[in-house]
Amino acid sequence: MTPSEAFPHVRLLGMDFAACTQAQLLDYLFAELGEGRGGWLITANLDFLRRWAKDHQMRALYSEADLRVADGMPLVWAARLQGDACPERVAGASMVEGLAARAATEGRTVALLGGSGGAAARTAEIWTVRYPGLRVLDTIEPWVDADPTPEQTEPLRDWLRTHQPDLLLVGLGSPKQERLIQLLRDTAPSAWMVGVGVSFSFVAGQIRRAPPWMQDAGLEWVSRLWSEPKRLARRYLWEDLPFAGELFARSAWLRLRRRIG
Repeated sequence: MTPSEAFPHVRLLGMDFAACTQAQLLDYLFAELGEGRGGWLITANLDFLRRWAKDHQMRALYSEADLRVADGMPLVWAARLQGDACPERVAGASMVEGLAARAATEGRTVALLGGSGGAAARTAEIWTVRYPGLRVLDTIEPWVDADPTPEQTEPLRDWLRTHQPDLLLVGLGSPKQERLIQLLRDTAPSAWMVGVGVSFSFVAGQIRRAPPWMQDAGLEWVSRLWSEPKRLARRYLWEDLPFAGELFARSAWLRLRRRIG
C-alpha cells in the first residue's frame, strides 16, 4: 500500500505530509516490512520546510522520500490553521523509541549509522537492555562530507549489503543524512531508512531533551537553543522564526480563500 493510499495528506507550501499518529505510522511501516517493502521516511520539522520553500535543490532532495510526517508543532499548527486535520506531531526523537520497541517485538533488525562521540554504540547498548530481543546488527560512525563522495559512500554500501537491516537509522543531521540515504537506498530496497538527526545523542544522554510540557507547547527549540546557542542561534532566531511567521500567514490566507471561494 502506498502512503497516499494509507493516509490522508496535508500540504504545506507544496510539501505533502501524511496526517497520522505515531501509532498509525508504526503500523504502516511494519506492515510494509511484512510485505518485503522498504522506503524512505522523513520526519520534517520547520527547518526542513524552510529549506524546501527556499532552496530548489532541497525541494528536489526531500521530494524523493516515500513518506513525510510533521515533526514540529509549527507544522501541526499551520495545517490546522489552514483548516486541515493533522492529528499530532510525530517527533523523530520519540519515534525512534517506538521503532526499537516494535522491532524487538516483531523480530526485525536495526542498524545505526551516524551520531558522534560513540552515541550510536551507546544507543545500541541501552536499547538492547530496554527492549529485550532487539537485534542491533551493527553501529557505524562514518565521516562523510555534506555531499558524500563515492569514496565515502562505497564502503557504506558494502556495509549495508553485508548487514541488510530491516531498519536503517541515520543520525547525521539534515540535509547530510538525506543526501546519504538518497545514495544508499537502492542498496537495501527492502529496508526502511529514516534520518533521525541527534536522536542517538538523546538516547545516549549526551544531549538532554526538553521536558514533555515544552515539547507539547512547541518550545522544544528553546531548550535546544539554550544547550547549543552558538550552533543553533542563527538557524532558530534569524531563519526559522521569521519563516514561521510567513508560514502562518500563508496558512491563514489559504483558509480565508477556501471560505470565500
